[in-house]
This record gives sequence, C-alpha cells and structure tokens, in this order.
Amino acid sequence: MASTVPPSKNILDVIIVRDNKVASRYKNGKKTPITLFIEDYMNGRVDLTIDVQLLMQHRLQYFNYDLVGHHAKFVFSKLIPQVTIHSKKQDEAIVRSHYDRRNDFFKGFLGERMIYTSAYFRTGAESLTEAQDNKLNLVSEKMQLKPGETLLDIGCGWGTLVAHTAKYFGTDSTGISIAQDGVDYANAQIADWGVSNSARCLQMDYRAIPQKKYNKVSCLEMAEHVGIKNFQRFMNQIYGLLEDDGIFYLQIAGLKAGIHRESLIWGAFMSEYIFPGADASMPLSFVVARLERAGFEIHSVENIGIHYSQTIQLWYNNWMSNRDAIYSEYGQWWYRCWEIFLSWSVDIAKQGNSTAFQIVCNKNKIDYNRRRWIGTTNLGEHDFRV
Repeated sequence: MASTVPPSKNILDVIIVRDNKVASRYKNGKKTPITLFIEDYMNGRVDLTIDVQLLMQHRLQYFNYDLVGHHAKFVFSKLIPQVTIHSKKQDEAIVRSHYDRRNDFFKGFLGERMIYTSAYFRTGAESLTEAQDNKLNLVSEKMQLKPGETLLDIGCGWGTLVAHTAKYFGTDSTGISIAQDGVDYANAQIADWGVSNSARCLQMDYRAIPQKKYNKVSCLEMAEHVGIKNFQRFMNQIYGLLEDDGIFYLQIAGLKAGIHRESLIWGAFMSEYIFPGADASMPLSFVVARLERAGFEIHSVENIGIHYSQTIQLWYNNWMSNRDAIYSEYGQWWYRCWEIFLSWSVDIAKQGNSTAFQIVCNKNKIDYNRRRWIGTTNLGEHDFRV
C-alpha cells in the first residue's frame, strides 16, 4: 500500500516519471492539466508514491482543469456522435461494451449486492451491503409496493431490486436491461432467492418494451443513458406504461446548475471511459420540466448526493482490496481507470458538483388519490421493515 501521509508540495515527491517523453509535464511548482496526468497514469507513463485517493484529495495542489488536445479529439470522434445519434444499435453497442465486461469486474467494487446505484445510509456506519439493503427498502416503500402489484424496473442491472421486491414485498416484478451478462446474473439471482414465479429479467432495449400497464414503474440511474435527445420521449413512454393510479420512481444522476471547470473535465473523463453515451445527467430543472411535460405530478424530490459519496468510498475500498485479482484478469489500464473514477467521484459527489435525485411522481389527474401521500416514507424516516 502506498503512503497515506500528507503529500509533499513537490509533485516529483509523489509522482515517479517512467517515460521521459512526459517528464516536462511534472516540474516542481508547475501545475499539470489533470487530464494529462490521468492519461499518463492509466498508461503507466507515471507511477505514484502515495495512495491515489490521497493524491486526488490534494489535486488542486498539483493539477489544473485546463482543456487539452485530448478533449477536442474525444468531442469530435466520440461525444458528438453519441449525443446526436442515440439509436438502438449505437446505444446497445455502447452499453454492452461497458456492462458486459464480465460480472467479476463489477463485483470487484460493487460487492455482494451488485447494485450500481447509490446506497442509503441511516447512520453512516453501515457496511455497503447494509446500506444497499436500506436503499432497496426505501425505494420499495416510496413506491408503496403491495403484494400482487406489478412492477417494471427499467435498467435493472443485475436484478437485485427485482428479486428484492418480489421476495420481500410480494410483487410481480419485471426488469429489463440491454446487457446480457447482467440479465443472466439477474435471473440466476432470482432463482437463488426462490422467486422465479414472480420475477424475471429480460434482455431488451427500453424502446422495445411491450405496451402494457404496470402498477409501479422504477428507473434507477438508467435514464441518463437514453440521452438528452430521447429524454422527453422516454418520460412520455413511461407515462403510457403506468396505471392511472400508479407511482413512478425515478433515481437519476444530476449536475450542479451552471458551468464549473472541474465538473467539465471530470464529466469528459466519465463520458469517455466510464459511462459513454450517458449525456442526460442534467440539473434537476431539466428533469422535472420533462416529467411535468409528460403529464406527471411531482410528489417528492430528495437529494442523495452525500449518500452517493459514501457509497463510492466503499466501492473504492472494495476496488483497492481486490487489486491483485483485477490486475491479473484485466491489467493495469482498467484497474487504474476505475481507481481514478472512484477516488475522484467521492469528492465530486461530496462537493455537490454531481449528485443523484430520488423523484417520486404520479399522473397529474384530478381524481388521483393524493391522500396516499399522508404519512409516507422519506429519507428522514427510519421505519424500514427488516
């Protein structure tokens, strides 16, 4: 394990240059564009004498957020085509290239529950598994799930919410995802949990969901992937899939309003390497306006950014503890890429640059039973079932 003592102010005390071609970037007293450092680190052109997270916590001491030539290449070769096209074929290729990397890669940081969304902490001292169980119950209670109701989970990942709701809340739950590896894992998990008769996950693009009505619809951190271009159409589609007396739960990553240099550079890194094509991470106003335009009424919006920061910290800890296995299977580049992603994102969420919102809404109809919201579960309440 690298040193965890406070870092030296001299960048050459914390960075070891392995490739003389990049040595000029690292001089005492000179700040390096953080993107250049990240590229150098992932490709082994530099090493560190301290823990990556410690370095990133002191990033302003060594780095700046200047745009570099790498950004222009990424914008024109990848970002613009992703944002403007968002076809089924393109989205499937992008998403499957990420999520079908093999389940062991993701288990290296997601842990036992295999949930790639923010957990919920009641005390802050929970393990990752406990906090994710908190979130599963919180989401289920926010949707007021009842035995026998039908639930559609769009972007079901590895199927944990689908299995959980069927087992502990008695719903008939269906999940859909583009990623075949995730769907296979999900259905195996559903079988292990003994709920194959009331839960299933299907490999399917969201645009191919058959037109039928569900009592409840959930979408946890998948809507970002539909893109700005298709976002309104997606909200309209969900409105059509929901029963008139139903509840829609949307959990979505969001950004601080305005332009912030660090957020811009971090976002470019995320778009290029971590979540390509997920360009609908937007300020809350963007999301709410489109929900309302689709015909939804907003019941509640809660910001869980600090819960995300804590979640990612635990993901980072898992990743570090699984270093040897990840290196052996996937090599240095992939290990270091996620090392940067996780360590930097802890602070990004803590600072409020990026966050996540839990949004609960219903159809804005005159005869909707709004008395159902009296005494309902929100983040401040701790009346979760065990």
